[in-house]
Amino acid sequence: MRLFVALDLPEWVRDGIAAWGEGAICDPALRPVAAASLHITLAFLGSRPSEQVEPLAEIVRECAVPAPEIVLGDVEQRPLRGRARVYALPVRSEATEALQADLQDKLVSAGLHEAEKRRFWPHVTVARVRSEGRGSRRPAVVERPPKSVPQGLLQPFGGVRLALYLSELQPGGARYTPLAQVDLPEPGRQ
Repeated sequence: MRLFVALDLPEWVRDGIAAWGEGAICDPALRPVAAASLHITLAFLGSRPSEQVEPLAEIVRECAVPAPEIVLGDVEQRPLRGRARVYALPVRSEATEALQADLQDKLVSAGLHEAEKRRFWPHVTVARVRSEGRGSRRPAVVERPPKSVPQGLLQPFGGVRLALYLSELQPGGARYTPLAQVDLPEPGRQ
């Protein structure tokens, strides 16, 4: 089972990103991420045996905190130099970074995850770059990068849910199925 833990975005934000993407992500080398799949990955767990799902779900439930305030930045490519592999909206949110650190500590303490060596980069992936051709792992050249995000999507909002997802790779992109989730209360409400 290919698993990850994510912070879900409000529906209006996902829909807004998808609507922007319809006009802004138009290069044939790009594959936009579907609205239902837009999220902030907090921990990619990789392939795990099914008996780890319940201990992982329990840790997700333990991490429920008031919804972190999130501010999206304008679209950028990764890697920053050379051919892009993905386009994403960076996230500015100290509370999201704290949530990720707490989640990672709990997963590592339980022996269910190894801490990432690289620094956590909170972001929402909005498009992936197709490969250059059949059998190639090299990303295609993107001639028309996505256009800037409208100001309405750059306003603060709260995350809504913490979820453990099953990721199933398919020809048209990954399909994510929640295996455990916990709604996050608005700040000030517990």
